[in-house]
Formats: sequence, C-alpha cells, structure tokens
Amino acid sequence: MKYIIQSNFAQMSKFVLAATSVAIFSPISSAYAALGFSTIVAQITDNSTEEQLLAHKEVETRNHTTIQRQTVTTESRKVSVKAKKTGFSLAIWQPSGNFSEVIARISVKSKSGQSYLKEQFLGDYKYKIKQKAKFVKGLKASDRIVVRLYDVQNRFIGYSEFECLSANTTVNLILSAKPREYQVVRTVYGVDADQNGTIDAGTTTYDYFTQLRNQRVIFLSSSQTFQGSQFQVEGLSKIAGTSVYPVSFTQGDYALVRQSFVNVFNSDLAKVLQTTPGSLVQVIEVSDNSSYDISQMLINYRQVRLSRPLQVEFSDISTDYWAKDFIAELASMEILEGFPDGTFRPDAPVTRAQFAAMLRKAFTKGKIRQAIAFKDVSTQYWAYNAISEVYQMGFLNAVIGKDFNPTQRLSRLDILVALARGLNYQSSGSTDTILSVYSDANTIRSEYRSLIAALTQRGIVVNYPNVNLLNVERVATRSEVSALLYQALSSTGQVANMSSQYVVGQQKIAVEEQTETSTEGVKLRRHCNQGIGNGAEGCDPGNSRPHGGSNDEGGRTPGKK
Repeated sequence: MKYIIQSNFAQMSKFVLAATSVAIFSPISSAYAALGFSTIVAQITDNSTEEQLLAHKEVETRNHTTIQRQTVTTESRKVSVKAKKTGFSLAIWQPSGNFSEVIARISVKSKSGQSYLKEQFLGDYKYKIKQKAKFVKGLKASDRIVVRLYDVQNRFIGYSEFECLSANTTVNLILSAKPREYQVVRTVYGVDADQNGTIDAGTTTYDYFTQLRNQRVIFLSSSQTFQGSQFQVEGLSKIAGTSVYPVSFTQGDYALVRQSFVNVFNSDLAKVLQTTPGSLVQVIEVSDNSSYDISQMLINYRQVRLSRPLQVEFSDISTDYWAKDFIAELASMEILEGFPDGTFRPDAPVTRAQFAAMLRKAFTKGKIRQAIAFKDVSTQYWAYNAISEVYQMGFLNAVIGKDFNPTQRLSRLDILVALARGLNYQSSGSTDTILSVYSDANTIRSEYRSLIAALTQRGIVVNYPNVNLLNVERVATRSEVSALLYQALSSTGQVANMSSQYVVGQQKIAVEEQTETSTEGVKLRRHCNQGIGNGAEGCDPGNSRPHGGSNDEGGRTPGKK
C-alpha cells in the first residue's frame, strides 16, 4: 500500500492552532481556572539556584486570589527550565559549490534506558542551502537524530547523527564542494538555550565529520585526511584537527566512532527509510522560519514508520474518537492490540490479568521484590509470566493473602495507583492544592491522595468526558487505560507528548507554550505469549466479572465504596 501524506507547513500550522485554540482565544485566566490552575509568573536567570527555579509565584486566578505554590520536579525528569526546551534547529550549508537545494530525511532513535529504540521516520524536507528549520516537542535529551542527505535527483550524498542536548540544540550540516563525488559531511552543533541560532558561549561545540563509502558511513576521528577548509562556514568555529563527539558516540555499546563502518540502510529499517524521497510520502518544502512538531509528525507517519505492518486502526474507533491516537500509538508499539474481528472494544472493562500483560509490554524496570506463587494463577495460565513480572516490579499486589484475582475488573483508581506505585512517583507541594483541579477530589481516599497528586503533577491523568472529574470509583475501560498508560510512558520520556483536551493540565501548558517551547521528558518489551482465540492480551475481555477485592483498595469491589 502506498501512503502519500500531506504534511506541509501550512497544514502543520493549522493543526497547532486547532490544538491550542481553546487556550489561546479564551481569556487566559478562564482557561487556567477551568483546569484549577493559576497563571504562573517566575523570574528565572542563568544564575538561579535549583531552589529558586522550584519556587514560582502564582498570581491572578479567575477569582483574583493570589496563592503560593511550589512547582514540580519529577524523579524521572529533574531538569532545569531550559532543559524543557529540548528540540533542535537544523541548517544545511555549502560554503563552496553549486548546490541550491538538498533533501534532508530526518528520523529519531529514542533513548530507552541504556539502549535505543528502532529508528522512526520524521519526514523528508527540501532545504535551500543556508536555510534553517526548527523541530520542537516530542524529544528528550540523549535521543539521537539521524539525517540522510539527498540531492534533488534523489541521490544519496551524505549522512549524520547527532545527540539531542538538555536544552534546545542548534545543528549545522556542512557539505563539500562536490557532494556527489566527495560524500563527506561536517556536523557542528551545541546548546542554543536562547534559540538565537548560535551555539551558546561557554558550552561545548561538537564538531566532527562523517564519510560515505558505498552507502555505509564512517565517523572520522579527525579531519587530517582531507582538505577541511572547504567545510568552513563564517560564524562557526574553526576546524580542529581532532573531532569532538558526545561521550555516547565514543563509549559504550552504542558508540559510533572507531567502528569500521555503520550500515545506514539495514534490513530492520522501516520501508520508508529504505526508499527514495517522495516515493512513499510527500517531500516537505521548508520555508523561512519553518517549525515542525515532532510529536505530530510521529502521528502523521504512523503507518509508514513501522518496520512491519501492524493494525493501528480499528472498525469501532472513529477518526474523531477522543482516545484514537493513544490507542493507535500503543498498538504501533505492540503494547496492546485489537480483536480478530478488527474491533478494539474501547468500552470493555480491563481485568487485572489484562492490565498485567499491558504493563509487562510497556515497561522494563528493576525488580523490587521476590516473586510469589499466587494460589489462583497456575503456571499454565496465559498471563502467568506477566503477572509474576509486574508483581516483582511493584505495579500490582496480591489481593488477599496469595490470591491475585486475575479476572477482577479494575477501577480507574486501581489503574492510577498501580502506575504511581510501579513508577515510584511521589508528589511535591500541597496535595490538597494539586488535587483541587478535580471537582470530585473529596472522593479520593486519604491513603491514595498523594499518589494521585503525583500523577497529576506529571500530566498522567486523563479524564473523559469531563477533564475536571476524576471518577475514581468507575470501572476503567480499555480506552481509558490506553490513555493513562500512554501518558505514563510519556512521563518517563519513552514516547512523545500527545495533545489532548482531556489530559489534566494540558490546556495550561498550551497557553505557556505560545511564548516558550517546552517538551516533556522503561524500555519497551514485545508482547507476551497470548492465548490463541482469547482476544486482545490473550484473555477473555468482556466475560470477566467483579470478584473479590482490588489489590490496592483493601478488598473494595470497583464501583462501591
């Protein structure tokens, strides 16, 4: 099947405007108040201490009440305000020669623990020489960006990789005078926290060369073997004799330097990364001051960026269904799947065994306790391994004694508590203030309030259809669990941020991002062996009944206090 995807800048602009229109064109104080947040005013300088960065003064709520509140530092994301701007601007140069345009194929290898996920396609972009474009959102520090360069006749002429830094990164790729014959690319980049297009003074400038040989690439240790002067661009640092690489390029299992060659078209790549530009997707014409949302590009190219065909669209999920993108992204990562009849059954409940299977496929983390033999889960049970592993990781507990109760339906509170405990998230600041965003906050039992507050701070909570109603007692549906699980992955930096009006706090973030770009920064597992004919996650969705108590609710049956 051939996918032609329309993704030009004008359309991207419309998407961004549509996604933020509620926050932008409503009174800002009303947009905040609707979510229970206040306008934040902070004075932050380069010399601010971490304590100062964490102390923001909130003013001008809808009822004009001024309160003091501490902002959030998460365990998984203890970064400065500048680090939230992770993204990059890319310029392509040719100091001498006659190229006027070049095509840059951009992809990302997301950092996952100590390794990297498979390369994901982000689009083909036609640049004019000296032109710059910005790529924002959906990235985290240490992700690797891959750029394959083609001439306008689709001949492969160059290759580079660079590492996303903890703040906005400015990147320059410099071609030789004759790129078709002399396939060397100089890469010069560094932190550009103020986003003025130049590498910040006092920071490291990474400067190195890559050379193609028969469609394979070598990362050179120095520039001494060729004439470096042809790669000198006015305003950039002079070429040094020895290349300067990020540490991850020179050390560890994923080092690129000193390898004989790196195969840039291996068979594991998605087909779109092995074909010529324009054959599967439309090439995007870069205009002056273009800006592209990477998280949206990942959604746009969902079908073609997969390395093998997977079902990500379902007959009972409409194009405007509120959780469509959450479901499709998790399906593309093989964390969940539909049913043999092509449906997803978004309103079906989720059992403890099903949720254990999802968690096992989504997260790999250290074991915090020894496995136990659950009396009601035999070694032949379809989810036996998943249940054992997620118990050891701390996500799910026994119900009573050594019973797991695998067919029990989970409430929304059960899902939230399991995520908070498994990810070891703790809240900071006033729990009551954080939870005041929910109109039914008084229904959250005292022992779980700090856990729900921790998830709220990290943007994990998703409430449909009313973003202000938590509905902790309601039985969780497959669509709700998909949204919550995706946001939990996003909080770890494993997946890109997703725009949704039902994510608690996202409207507030959308308003702030009109003046400041911010991004949010567990290893994916393949799915467990699933019982043939047993539906999604290998079990019997829709046939389970409430039975016994929830593992985290002291014997409570979902739906009853």
